[in-house]
Amino acid sequence: MGSAQHAVVIAGGGPTGMMLAAELALAGVDAVVVERRTGPELESSRSGGLQARTIEVLDQRGVGERFVSQGTPVQTIHFPTTLDLSDFPTRRPYGLGLWQRRFEEILAAWVAELDAPVRRESEVTGFRQDAEGVDVELADGRSLRADYLVGCDGGRSVVRRVAGIEFAGWDATSSSLIAEARITDESEVGELRRDEKGVYAMGLLDDGFARIVVRDEELTATTEPTLADLRAGMTAAWGTDFGVHDARWISRFSDAARQAATYREGRVLLAGDAAHVHTPMGGQGLNTGVQDAVNLGWKLAQVVRGVSPDSLLDSYHAERHPVAARVLQTTMALTALTRGDVRSAALRDTIGELMALDAPRKAMAGMLSGLDIHYDLGEGHPLLGRRMPDLDLGSRTVYDLLHDVRPVLLNLGEPGALQGDRVRTIDATYDGPWELPVLGEVAGPTAVLVRPDGHVAWVGDGNGDGLADALSTWFGAAA
Repeated sequence: MGSAQHAVVIAGGGPTGMMLAAELALAGVDAVVVERRTGPELESSRSGGLQARTIEVLDQRGVGERFVSQGTPVQTIHFPTTLDLSDFPTRRPYGLGLWQRRFEEILAAWVAELDAPVRRESEVTGFRQDAEGVDVELADGRSLRADYLVGCDGGRSVVRRVAGIEFAGWDATSSSLIAEARITDESEVGELRRDEKGVYAMGLLDDGFARIVVRDEELTATTEPTLADLRAGMTAAWGTDFGVHDARWISRFSDAARQAATYREGRVLLAGDAAHVHTPMGGQGLNTGVQDAVNLGWKLAQVVRGVSPDSLLDSYHAERHPVAARVLQTTMALTALTRGDVRSAALRDTIGELMALDAPRKAMAGMLSGLDIHYDLGEGHPLLGRRMPDLDLGSRTVYDLLHDVRPVLLNLGEPGALQGDRVRTIDATYDGPWELPVLGEVAGPTAVLVRPDGHVAWVGDGNGDGLADALSTWFGAAA
């Protein structure tokens, strides 16, 4: 059917799709984003910020400071009290208050610098795949040919539906409206209230608009929410609508929790909300999606370039599906804890007492921040499968070595003792402590093989045992 027009077509230019575009551009892969919006302006802005591991992931590409400089470092994690990260072993022991609209603007500017093409005012409406590639149909009647298609097209993903991938989980029991609008009466701003049906609150943004969250009275609405719906919800919650007007967007979210049964169907993959949806409680959605993209990007690049076999893509589902399954469980628990009835309040108080203890606080903060993510790469050193700490190596740090989405063999023992083909070998010295979030201090290795996503693929203990196998597993056969 002729040669592919693009190596990869990415359906959807939200945070996940744009992060994947950046990863593939850095890895030298021809990918195009197809996005129905005309620009990075949002219809809604659900996410309020970044978790610590997401900031680290951006640091691994050398752009973390672009985002941090535009946001507010805060201890944002609540379960159900604020869980402090400030004693965690990371350069980013905090979350970042940064609205999704601003996050997407900064991300889009970076993607533009990388010359990754974004095809706006278009969307993927269907596809057909064969042994050699995928024919991708667009809303304007045109089509694209690609080696691979990645659905980053949200909770109602067309790509997932056409691929026939089951989206199993739990239906909604409650829903809420979230909006940004102007109000004439600011008397309730900053007040968080809750009742048997959920939470409602108003906060002022720095441009004079208010961000408003109110619960739906009934779980029946399936239409797009209107200003009239918002007024009704505010009146039901507060007894007044505070003169709400000039809404720039109104969105509805629910506590439905669903996950794709598989993240891969042949040459079609899913990431972000296309692969998992859940309540925004705990600020997990955008962060999980961005980290999906970083796990998938380098693997897809190696397969496209012929460095690795197609089977490497199966590790994407194997590693990321359990992460999102845990996110669904945690966000369902958080939703249960926010209810306003007496029994939920008693549960919230009990959990709050537990979270005041050091070990439970660290365990939950490690999970919600993403700093404790552990891919199962088999038995071995505690570092194996976990994020590599950003050690100070003198004139540079470990994350400085990952900017170009290439693997690094970091040799901390006898200089020249290790040589890995297919990867960049760096001889360095480090005599400080090795400390992992939640686990604490671990024995210092003599060498580590760090994947492009910052996770450790092999740990050396004075020799090269197992290195050759790890290299061929993750980075293709020896030349």
